[in-house]
Amino acid sequence: MSLLPLGKALAFAAVGERRCLGVRRAGRWLVCPYGAVLDGAGVKDQCPRCAQLDRSRSVAADTMADDPRPYGVYLAYFGPGLVKVGITAAERGAARLVEQGAVAYAWLGRGPLMAARRAEAVLGSALGVPDRFAKEAKRAARGALPPVAERAAALAELHGAARELAGWPESLEPVEFACADHSELFGLARVPAGGVVELGGLTAGAEVVGEVVAGAGADVYLRLRSADAGGEGGEGGEGGESGEGGAAGAGGPVAVLDARMLSGWVLEAARGRVTTVAVRRVPEAGGAGGGEQEGLF
Repeated sequence: MSLLPLGKALAFAAVGERRCLGVRRAGRWLVCPYGAVLDGAGVKDQCPRCAQLDRSRSVAADTMADDPRPYGVYLAYFGPGLVKVGITAAERGAARLVEQGAVAYAWLGRGPLMAARRAEAVLGSALGVPDRFAKEAKRAARGALPPVAERAAALAELHGAARELAGWPESLEPVEFACADHSELFGLARVPAGGVVELGGLTAGAEVVGEVVAGAGADVYLRLRSADAGGEGGEGGEGGESGEGGAAGAGGPVAVLDARMLSGWVLEAARGRVTTVAVRRVPEAGGAGGGEQEGLF
């Protein structure tokens, strides 16, 4: 997913039914042979049978142990008390961290896949570092982030503890601590500390009209157009965009949309001036919790 420019006005509508994307092979999607219809409220873009086939050859599902590529082990920071360990193909660089919405991160080591997996397991068992967090926990934490220096200090402390552990794989080359921060890239300073609402799943004909405020991973923050805002939203944007500028989001609340829920829909330019998708309040920070693995490596 490419980054949306901050301030970009969006106005789109869902059309027809949400369909399974099929199976990804050799860098492209093969059409779902079952023509499966997906739940508009879910983040999965595959039907169960296509997902099962995808995971038959997947690093995430541990069914690709013979992958010869080097892998990196990282620590990712999402908020106070929310630091996880993970691995990603070294060739992808920081792309995996951006996809997950990591506020900050630091590399621990690089080496063969199974050595990276071993290091991930050692951190989990010895230090209790999880390998995932729930989407809800990440969202709640973004509204109450400490200063950059505190985030870097939290990563540095864990990085040091990890490197002192017994059982570190010999074939995994250690990486000196260096913290990278994504808060400016994501535009997190623009996310309100409270009062953010969450957009629910799309249904046929549902419309979203607003202005991009920030984006972290799959989450896009939009200033929704209020019912009494001026201007003509959704009239002139090819591909569902209503053009540049701030008019589209004037006056409304900030809402977060999981862009993964758009996969499988046909989107067209919105015809109305307001968002017609149901919203609910984003919970306050306070829980970590586990979560489903977001995407592959």
